[in-house]
Amino acid sequence: MNCLEFITSSAEETQQVGRRLGELAQAGDVILLVGELGTGKTCLTQGIAWGLGIEDYITSPSFVLIREHQGRLPLYHIDLYRLDKMDEITDLGLDDYLCGSGICVVEWAEKAFDFFPEEHLLVRLRHLGETRRGLNLEPSGQRYEDVLTQLGKTYADVERREKCNSP
Repeated sequence: MNCLEFITSSAEETQQVGRRLGELAQAGDVILLVGELGTGKTCLTQGIAWGLGIEDYITSPSFVLIREHQGRLPLYHIDLYRLDKMDEITDLGLDDYLCGSGICVVEWAEKAFDFFPEEHLLVRLRHLGETRRGLNLEPSGQRYEDVLTQLGKTYADVERREKCNSP
């Protein structure tokens, strides 16, 4: 499976996809989120957190850059929105998180694609309407191919396509 696309019609449906990602998550997973403001990156992360059993209310860590939440596995929620230079990103010490025992979810990941591991799950989010969102999930590595296979079997109630084209 090269890609899996979900079309969600509400924040709750976006969170539902995230929740299942969180349930499938394993230590060391890296999920990279790309999309304009308001496309649902933090909403998807909320669902991932709930799937990990985290009860905290997840907000964008834009001013803190990295927030750590404890659940079945630690969630490292990283937001690169305010960073513009690679040396600023390097100074964050992301290696400690990327090589750690938790799950890394990175918003605005396009600012540092070269910095992340070759194996990861890339999620491209886009506006399709007032509440509709397109989520293209692109696996890089067998681990994430397996995640998409499981995820694809889970949601019959969310509009989805087995293959999608990257925007």
